[in-house]
Amino acid sequence: MDRTNMNTATDRQVESHPWAPFVPENARVIVLGAFPPGRHRWSMEFYYPNPQNDFWRIMGLLFFGDKDALYDSRTRTFRLDDIKQLLTVKGIAMADTAAEAVRLRNNASDKYLQPVRPLDLVAVLARMPNCRAMGTTGERAAGILAKITGTEVPPIGQPLMVDALPAIWRLPSSSRAYPLALDKKAAVYHRFFESAGVELL
Repeated sequence: MDRTNMNTATDRQVESHPWAPFVPENARVIVLGAFPPGRHRWSMEFYYPNPQNDFWRIMGLLFFGDKDALYDSRTRTFRLDDIKQLLTVKGIAMADTAAEAVRLRNNASDKYLQPVRPLDLVAVLARMPNCRAMGTTGERAAGILAKITGTEVPPIGQPLMVDALPAIWRLPSSSRAYPLALDKKAAVYHRFFESAGVELL
């Protein structure tokens, strides 16, 4: 797997990822985004911190039958303790495919994200001997993972089976900009988790 710099650095500021991969001891799957949005969009210090992103609403539907199960409308933030407990109990790891990146524009769009250094996937998977599947949450993350692993980007919802690697899934983006209804996104995520033996609702 390629762990070298992915692009030539620009004169813009290189940002380092703010969080280490979250890897429960019994992790069976890993969910991989591209890179966090700018800090001004965070409602918590953890993956998918933007309240306008529906990742944790998808997880609420799948594991609690309620899209708002992991969201506190009073404080307009996600319930981080509940999120970490869910991930730990279900064996779901979280990381992003870029360890360092440059934002070509001052927004949260993955389209204008330039990866500089990729995730050390070899090191992360070494901590996950029971990992059966890797799922990327969007086109940019899927492309970065394909470059890291030397594979092709699979169609959405269809696993790519590669020797010596967990199955690679491309999941629908959890961004509201991606034109697919929440329940239809959740259905693809359901198949991903189910394929790895993660117990759902």
